[in-house]
Amino acid sequence: MNARIQRVGVVGGGQMGAGIAEICARAGLDTVVCEADATAARAARERVAASLERAVQRGKFDRMTAEDALARLVFTGSLDDLADRQLVIEAAIENTDAKTEIFAALDKIVEDPEAILATNTSSIPVMRLGMATHRADRVLGLHFFNPVPVLPLVEVVPSLHTAPETVTAIEEFAHNALGKTTIQSRDRAGFVVNALLIPYLLSAIRMAESGFATAADVDAGMELGCAHPMGPLKLADLIGLDTVASIAESLYEEFKEPLYAPPPLLQRMVEAGLLGRKTGRGFHTYDRD
Repeated sequence: MNARIQRVGVVGGGQMGAGIAEICARAGLDTVVCEADATAARAARERVAASLERAVQRGKFDRMTAEDALARLVFTGSLDDLADRQLVIEAAIENTDAKTEIFAALDKIVEDPEAILATNTSSIPVMRLGMATHRADRVLGLHFFNPVPVLPLVEVVPSLHTAPETVTAIEEFAHNALGKTTIQSRDRAGFVVNALLIPYLLSAIRMAESGFATAADVDAGMELGCAHPMGPLKLADLIGLDTVASIAESLYEEFKEPLYAPPPLLQRMVEAGLLGRKTGRGFHTYDRD
């Protein structure tokens, strides 16, 4: 199997992709981030730089450490620049067609036949993405949690085709290089965490939708009554209501359980562009700055 993974590619430089790229660079890895075009690549670099600066301001590490991490990062608008990577982590939009297209392209571009292709999907079947390649034994899910530099968990999700040595290599990489704790999940929509979390969030949305309680009271109830660090509607806003809806739809499509169906209020808010923290308004209102 692979020698120790030193060269990592990340496809997508949004909130999750930027976080994954940051922790890879901080771990001393040669990291290339690929975005849709040069403009998006510049925005991804600014996102990582801002995150590193916040960490310096909070005393997490010194400025030299942040500068060294940023120096290890290359940002590009072309997938071709990932040709020499030993591991590529896809963190693009949560859309099956888009992810399938990316995996098919990576299969042709990444030169090392033993290179691992991983997806950060939170709900799309890993098997579907693996079958878009000729190396399904080297494809698996590697699901990080937001914010990536802070939360210690990674879900490792092998498909029916994923080779055991691929799983071992990725678990060692996550533990030893990134300092993460891993859990394994079967290749089912939602994996472990979202299969438990999303019905809880949807129940809170239905409670607010019905007028049973206000969003503020729902969140206060779970924070103060159950010692949750964040109420369910604040958490949905943090995740992004479009992402919550997308995961719910994937869960409902797979299991056909009514508790997984996205409530009408959630769908309308997504249609209205009220996506939570990233747009400044969801179930709560936020300062965009």
